[in-house]
Amino acid sequence: MDILKKEELYTIEDIYALPNGERAELIDGKIYYMAPPNTRHQALVMDLSYQIKDYIRHNNGECSVFPAPFAVFLNENNKNYVEPDISVICDKNKIKGVMAHQIG
Repeated sequence: MDILKKEELYTIEDIYALPNGERAELIDGKIYYMAPPNTRHQALVMDLSYQIKDYIRHNNGECSVFPAPFAVFLNENNKNYVEPDISVICDKNKIKGVMAHQIG
């Protein structure tokens, strides 16, 4: 008999199946539920996002800045999905979906 309890592994499909408004990240198949951000947090994210974008623009950079929620898929598998507060994407080939066509 196996004494160690096996932990259930989740996939991106489980994240998509969460009730509307429920946010979570998936790291190595384990779900981490996220509390809603408070007003101060959101204000700091907006300010920092603006400063990063302004820096990129003033230095003729080609990176794009995205505030959360913005899905980031890690390791190209279905067991890793995060929503960083701020994402800076410099490789346009890493952006999939409609946004990739609007950025270029």
